[in-house]
Amino acid sequence: MSGSSFGTLFKISTWGESHGEGVGVVVDGCPAGLPLKEADIQKELDRRKTGQSKVTTMRKETDCVRILSGIFKGKTTGTPIALWVENQDADSSKYEDIKNLFRPGHADYAYQMKYGFRDYRGGGRSSARETVGRVAAGAIAKKLLARKRIKIIGYTKQVGPYVAQKMDFKQIEKNIVRCPDKKMAQKMIDHILDARKKGDSVGGVVELVATGVPAGLGEPVFDRLDADLAKAMMSIPAVKGVEVGIGFEAAEMYGSDCNDSYIAKGKKITTKTNNAGGIHGGISNGSDIVLRMVVKPTSSITKSQDTVTVNGKKAKIQVEGRHDPCVSPRAVPIAEAMMALTLIDHLMRNQFSQLK
Repeated sequence: MSGSSFGTLFKISTWGESHGEGVGVVVDGCPAGLPLKEADIQKELDRRKTGQSKVTTMRKETDCVRILSGIFKGKTTGTPIALWVENQDADSSKYEDIKNLFRPGHADYAYQMKYGFRDYRGGGRSSARETVGRVAAGAIAKKLLARKRIKIIGYTKQVGPYVAQKMDFKQIEKNIVRCPDKKMAQKMIDHILDARKKGDSVGGVVELVATGVPAGLGEPVFDRLDADLAKAMMSIPAVKGVEVGIGFEAAEMYGSDCNDSYIAKGKKITTKTNNAGGIHGGISNGSDIVLRMVVKPTSSITKSQDTVTVNGKKAKIQVEGRHDPCVSPRAVPIAEAMMALTLIDHLMRNQFSQLK
């Protein structure tokens, strides 16, 4: 198995390499009749694409998407939808001098051990360039979720030591780090630029909130909604941890403080608090789903590091080229896409969970 597919009923398979001809995705399971045009997908890809600002990689990719199949007269046909984005600004020359060195923090050594052969040009499939297909497929999932009034909001919650205190969602797309706190956004930007000047990088935290999710999504035991969301987030390059609701803060709480007490609001049952992040027993409870993921500092840095050659000899390495000094800003639309893909898949799987 190649590990390049995700989902059960709404299933995607991504393909392509960072420095190959292009990248793309095949979406299978989208219902027929959904109005869909390339502009619907492009707006999401524009949020992910390279060269957006001074805190992202300077690689210039327009990421213009082409729909190759599954659409007729502006609507989905119910058959597989193939989406393709051409690589236009790949520069493989920077990797020739380090092709026999294992880059610290990267998947070079692990891929070499698994396959005995690897694409050293930007990491091949291990590169975040692969996520173009996820965001493209996520745009379709978002359109389907919107028909059920389900909305996903993602933003940078933290960069280095700087944590957003104010949650003004209108500010997210108004600053280059996608932070809902205008004042903290500037501190994040300064921190990222300072790291870049030093030839280094920084990490951060992306938070997601899904509103309008009905109660009842998720399967008992192994296919729990939070388990599938965690897998979705952990499949994103550079993600090293996931929290749902209060997450690790629960370790410092009493059960009486942590438990979400149920209350009745008219004919609707809800909870006073949302420490569980909208999921109980692996199944959505109707509250907002709240999730955070931590992204490590970007592995490719110009600062000199110790490593070894493919033959095990000691060496020094400086990774030149165009790389994000912080992953968080561009990880936001990727995380939103993975949440959308997970939710639409579970929504479809839940259609016949009971007779109505």
